[in-house]
Amino acid sequence: MSEIIRAGNLRGIVMRAPNMTSTVKFYEDSWGLTVAKQVEGLTYLRGTGREPFIYALKDGKDYGIEYIHMGMPDRAGIEALHAQVVAKGAHVLGSPAVFDDVIGGYGFEMLDPDFRRLRFTCELDMLEPVERYAYPQKITHVVLNTPDMEGVEAWYRDVLGFRVSDYSANEMVFLRAAADVADGADHHCIALVRAPYASVNHVAFETGSINAYMRSIGRMRQNGTVPSWGPGRHGPGDNCFAYFVSPSGFVIEFTSEVQKIDEMTHEPQVWPRDNPEKMDQWMTAGPPTPAQRTIMMGRPDPGFPPAKAE
Repeated sequence: MSEIIRAGNLRGIVMRAPNMTSTVKFYEDSWGLTVAKQVEGLTYLRGTGREPFIYALKDGKDYGIEYIHMGMPDRAGIEALHAQVVAKGAHVLGSPAVFDDVIGGYGFEMLDPDFRRLRFTCELDMLEPVERYAYPQKITHVVLNTPDMEGVEAWYRDVLGFRVSDYSANEMVFLRAAADVADGADHHCIALVRAPYASVNHVAFETGSINAYMRSIGRMRQNGTVPSWGPGRHGPGDNCFAYFVSPSGFVIEFTSEVQKIDEMTHEPQVWPRDNPEKMDQWMTAGPPTPAQRTIMMGRPDPGFPPAKAE
């Protein structure tokens, strides 16, 4: 039996909401992203790293994810992954090809079990990094609410080669993709939360050092926005966290010092949710309030059922 091909690194995400592009100034002036490209009804925002965009704002009729953007190293990787997901019966939206939008690249799209669209690419026009202290560098993880946590977890493992890093009781699972850096993979790039419907829970942005992370929180405060939860430090993933609510109602997070996984030695564990120190090692944030849990539940995301997607 051949070894399963693993999906590559998380590149970014395109979010969709009514009048979403009207919130660009918040992401530029407060959150710290820069406009990379704009077309009618769609704005791509870059961080300080090399990705052509890490977060994008798309005007739409409903609230949700337009697509999650992931990378593969080259065309051979794209084609091998495509063959694997087709063989496993996943819903694929076409053969590998060059995308004709302003981001471009070579790749393909598919749907996960909750009808979320996933795009895999290589051969993008990468950017020169920007030296800018305490500004978002990349997207580290996307957290998804799902009514079938076990089923969706199994799909990401079996179809795309994700691996489990940890569990938060029986309410959350942290999944990592293939490592794209020498010091190991981030603890998670996708996490799943048990929920009554599919929606986006939150998106996390890497700020750099812990000092840069705190300075990022300070910049938000100076611009009149305080965290809705945090600062604190999670147990699973060992990362610092500070959550904010965007003007469109999506939850976004500043994070730092995410655990790197040693693939040879790591063993998943189940973290308890009834021990405050395991939820927040610093015990500065406390548990999320009912209001925070509600906003992280998000609005139901209809996604792209096959008839709509095609």
